[in-house]
Amino acid sequence: MSHKKEQKFAGNMSRRVLYLSVQACINAMAIGFVAKGLVMLISLFTNLSFYGKFSFDEGGPAANHLGWYVVLIPVAGSLVVGVMARFGSKAIRGHGIPEAMENIILNESKIPPIITLLKPLSAAISIGTGGPFGAEGPIIATGGAMGSFTGQVIHISAAERKVLLAAGACAGMSAIFGSPLAAILLAIELLLFEFSPRSVIPVAIACITGAGMHILLFNSHPVFTMPDIPAVSDIALVTYVLMGAVIGVVAAYVSRSVYFVEDLFEKLPIHWMWWPALGAVVVGVIGYYAPHTMGVGYDNIKSLLTGNLPLALIFSLCVLKYISWVIALGSGTSGGTLAPLFTIGGALGALLGVYVLKIFPGSEINIATAALIGMAAMFAGSSRALLTAIVFSLETTGQPHGLLPLIGACTAAYFVSFFLMKGSIMTEKIRRRGVTAPDEYTPDVMQLISVASVITQPAVVVREKMTPVQVSMLIDSSVCAYYHQYLIVTDEEGRFKGYLNQAQLPGDVDTTLDKLLEKSAPYVYPGDDINLVTELFDSYEPDVLAVLDNSTDKKIAGIVTADAVLRAYGERRKADAKYHSAFYGNTRLLRLMARGKRLLVR
Repeated sequence: MSHKKEQKFAGNMSRRVLYLSVQACINAMAIGFVAKGLVMLISLFTNLSFYGKFSFDEGGPAANHLGWYVVLIPVAGSLVVGVMARFGSKAIRGHGIPEAMENIILNESKIPPIITLLKPLSAAISIGTGGPFGAEGPIIATGGAMGSFTGQVIHISAAERKVLLAAGACAGMSAIFGSPLAAILLAIELLLFEFSPRSVIPVAIACITGAGMHILLFNSHPVFTMPDIPAVSDIALVTYVLMGAVIGVVAAYVSRSVYFVEDLFEKLPIHWMWWPALGAVVVGVIGYYAPHTMGVGYDNIKSLLTGNLPLALIFSLCVLKYISWVIALGSGTSGGTLAPLFTIGGALGALLGVYVLKIFPGSEINIATAALIGMAAMFAGSSRALLTAIVFSLETTGQPHGLLPLIGACTAAYFVSFFLMKGSIMTEKIRRRGVTAPDEYTPDVMQLISVASVITQPAVVVREKMTPVQVSMLIDSSVCAYYHQYLIVTDEEGRFKGYLNQAQLPGDVDTTLDKLLEKSAPYVYPGDDINLVTELFDSYEPDVLAVLDNSTDKKIAGIVTADAVLRAYGERRKADAKYHSAFYGNTRLLRLMARGKRLLVR
């Protein structure tokens, strides 16, 4: 492969990134309207269900006067959702992100188009009838489905479709919360499983567009306004970090409890279509005694961040909201996890702050700040999306002084949760199905090894004016056995001319090799990385590659073989294993390994 071809390849890649970016931007605009429509639908179903009026005015179920009849509202909504899942698509169950991850890993990022319609509708019914969920999970799932559908229509590769899926999903989050940077980080930490310009650029453009749609369709103010956070002292910072560690313990067990409840529902002797209705009975009963636990609950988060809520209400938002949410989510209904986790974590943080102040009056902590770090630490510990949790809390509150306590508390929660729970609330569901989601982002080891470190000298080099008979004699008389299918061909001065497939031997005694050369003649330079080598092996399927010196006369400097690349990779992996035990996955390398094994058999 000449450097001109490499430049052409790079140019094609740039055009593909531009193409995906434009498509992601268009999708994000549409997703912004879908996000607005979802919020309006939730308000409509809330008003119809709890107040008997046709209105799109925002409001929660807490002010209803239905008495015990309120128990029936979530049950009715969950029955509808169960029927939609049974006869529409089972994929609408759950909170969206694990399903998106599973489609990326197993299904080439292909999501059935019907999810684009059924997911927001089912979520609007579930939340609008009192389900204790957030709107962000369904819009993330819907945005991902729209991106996937677009990728299927325009016939792009699976890798590019993954980018559009992640861009659509995170554009939905950005459109709901007006948090573009947090949405980009969410894509990197939970959906893309990589960090490269070809994926991050389209996602970033989609998230910025989603934030613009938030300003256009909602407002430009932070979603969760709160009093200004004072600058933290050293004592307060240590206290917040310790609180984060405590919340990390709770986050691990909150995540486990979701799947514990799921397991209990799995044991029921009735069809899963009826499970959401059973879970909704608990939602309704708790909602009768604690109406603030029902619905989206963004107003609860805002109230917690004021630091002025009564202790009894804080306790109910921490404990009763948790019970209502974990049973409803475990039953398999449709709804998001971010808002409930923020509510539960914020309430727990506020409770810890109140009791710390009582026990240690000189700790100099602020209750509003404690609620903020509580909600962020709960999300960081349960989802393992550390950077997303920190940046999301900053973007949605606009409190720069919160950065230091957020970093300390979220890192502590992440640290503790890591040792207490193998997966996360986002990955445990698919892990139980035998699907392993990447949990780290390491550089491609193939790009860290140069061709110069794996170059070898060819045992046989033939001239272009030789005949097939002469080549056969040369191979037979060679001191070293030649195991490769392809031979390097040069002219009389040693300049590279191409490859000869040994299948052409023996041939016409009068035919010279220059008439038998392969049409494609890729080559590399010593300074190239072996990532390029694996790409060329995969694209052209030779078993050797010529290495040319850096001069313009194309002199042969040596060759690269598949087994040499495998040995270099293995040595590098063993060296890295001293510090890290992870195996660097690479699909091209797996194909190369298989080819290398076949060569060794010969």
